Amino acid sequence: MIRPQSIRSFLSLIIFFNTVLIGFSQNIELQNFASDFTDIVEITNAGDSRLFVVEQAGVIKILNNDGSVNATPFLDITSLVRSGGENGLLGLAFPSDYATTGRFYVNYTDNSSSNTNTIIARYTVDLVNSPNVANPTGTILLSYNQPFSNHNGGKIAFGPDNLLYISSGDGGSGGDPGDRAQNPNTLLGKLLRIDVSGASYSIPPTNPFSNSSNRTNDPRPEIYAIGLRNAWKFSFDKTDGDLWIADVGQLLIEEINKVDGAGTPGDNYGWRCFEGSMSFNSSGNCPPGGINNTIAPVAEYDHSGGKCSITGGYIYRGTSNIDFVGKYFFADLCSQEIGILTDTGSGWSMTLQTPNIAEGWRTFGEDNNGELYIAGKRTVYKLSDSSLSVTDINNIAFKLYPNPAKNDLNIKLTNSFSNIDKITITNIQGQRINVIKTPNKQNINIKTSTYSSGLYFVEVKGNNNVKAIKKLIID
Repeated sequence: MIRPQSIRSFLSLIIFFNTVLIGFSQNIELQNFASDFTDIVEITNAGDSRLFVVEQAGVIKILNNDGSVNATPFLDITSLVRSGGENGLLGLAFPSDYATTGRFYVNYTDNSSSNTNTIIARYTVDLVNSPNVANPTGTILLSYNQPFSNHNGGKIAFGPDNLLYISSGDGGSGGDPGDRAQNPNTLLGKLLRIDVSGASYSIPPTNPFSNSSNRTNDPRPEIYAIGLRNAWKFSFDKTDGDLWIADVGQLLIEEINKVDGAGTPGDNYGWRCFEGSMSFNSSGNCPPGGINNTIAPVAEYDHSGGKCSITGGYIYRGTSNIDFVGKYFFADLCSQEIGILTDTGSGWSMTLQTPNIAEGWRTFGEDNNGELYIAGKRTVYKLSDSSLSVTDINNIAFKLYPNPAKNDLNIKLTNSFSNIDKITITNIQGQRINVIKTPNKQNINIKTSTYSSGLYFVEVKGNNNVKAIKKLIID
């Protein structure tokens, strides 16, 4: 039964809507990168130039950086997979040592019995003799039953700690009728964390129930965090390792959660007690102290305008689109919008827009360079900033020296600097460190001795909206 929302929740929702209205505008353009896939559900990389595209029926294909797709699948386990609806091959993850071990991991719902099970399995590839086609025989590491056909979660990813994280979903139906998300005796409605570096899997000693005997009526030691409805998807920031989780709502609210690092073992994300910041069902295993003892969403939105189901993405850490750096990208399946969260210093402001191509967005992907991709059912698109034109870019060519810089940086505008609108230095977090508007000389010296060491971007923008960007390293 849905409970009336509290006054506090109502006020927080008003604040949220006001935040959306003042969000920063971005210009997303989608470029068709590769087509003719079937029911795409995941895109990831293995630490090299390839992308791996997961099809729901049980096939993984290799997408090369020139947009071509290998004729032979990387892996085909359609004979093992129960597909359709929310079932299927749902997750793929490569560990940081993939280049030496050839090990990788998948998450799928099986067809081996009348009851659907989620399977976490390990597969291998011969990196020397057959790097583009995996061994079709895998090893099942973890299995757990799904009481209904929906809410299987399915995302898997390795964290900065090299441990495998798994979003499990609350087991389905609607409203979590078994109160599973708050129950530590079941793996459903959780974020799991296991160590897969050995022959099977082991429990990280810092998991909240790591000392449990793993019996049916004991808290499950694989659990890392609780209170998720059906996370679709989660990711780790390439720069600082922060964990971002997009959790699909029940009736009203889609939510985005962020925690520093991977958060704290035992974190509670609130479901089914709360849907976003709103009260949902206070009966059962709700935490003492209510919402104050849960991870509050960093952002949320309602179902107005045809919105219905969030698709989580990534913090942009690429170099092709400087205005995207440090921003979190997500999408909605039904409204076909792409959203951006921007760090304002005191919170995160949200904007939603319909780009040049509209589809029911199923997944994002990140390549090894931090560039972002998004997919509907059949096509993979690359995200770009539509305001970044390459036409006549030589008109604002410039040089940086020394690079790396320590105390001083010299910027030499090699062509007509009279047409330069501004020069901007941005750090890897997306924060503008220095802005020089309408420079009045060709050679510019900037003192960098007070800057923190690290990677920066120097952008020179012409008054015709043409931009040129270079990387800068400060020692």
